[in-house]
Amino acid sequence: MNIKNSIIQETDDFIAVNKPSGMLTIPDREGKPALKNFLQQAYGEIYTVHRLDRDTSGIVVFARNEDTHKQLSQLFEGREVEKYYQGLVQGKLLSLSGTIDAGIMEHPVKKGTMVINKKGKASVTDYEVLESFRFFSWMKFRIHTGRTHQIRVHIQSLGHPIVCDEVYGDGKPVFISSIKKDYHLSKNEEAERPILSRLALHSWKLKFTLNGKEYELEAELPKDLRALLQQLRKNA
Repeated sequence: MNIKNSIIQETDDFIAVNKPSGMLTIPDREGKPALKNFLQQAYGEIYTVHRLDRDTSGIVVFARNEDTHKQLSQLFEGREVEKYYQGLVQGKLLSLSGTIDAGIMEHPVKKGTMVINKKGKASVTDYEVLESFRFFSWMKFRIHTGRTHQIRVHIQSLGHPIVCDEVYGDGKPVFISSIKKDYHLSKNEEAERPILSRLALHSWKLKFTLNGKEYELEAELPKDLRALLQQLRKNA
């Protein structure tokens, strides 16, 4: 991975990176390569502030010194960071905007899977439909809490899981043939390739104030999501 191409902003205090989908934020027990490894190779010692799910793309911020690590961690824990995501969900929503306020806890049987439960930790997600298509909706989310799989669990509870979500949805990839009515395979193709086969969720924007300075960081949408949106708009 060429880490320099993924840098959103770099200061003496922190590095903000646009993480690709499929990459871990920090190493797991199996020792798979993670974003933090690549940053350490390029910058030396860095400190983990928060994480993204492996399959979610977008902004991750790492601190470059202990003092900033403490400050940023307190901002995230104190809910003083505005966190915005964009994503594609299945179907059309009845309400174009709203707030989901529902506790989330780990599934009692399925480890690593979360469920909505009154006994769960308080979890609040604002949502807004930005564009509607025949079978999908392109949405903006703001999360006021940072629970594991929060957006995925909350939006699935409305009956509109994130596209390609294998845990909370059907996990099916998206093919152009399902969007374009007169689609035909080219002569060189034996089978159609999916236009998207990963979780359609992107950590888009972070806003926070550090040492008296306001930051608004934005991660460009990855090529695969841009391509899918282009096809959806073209064939709307």
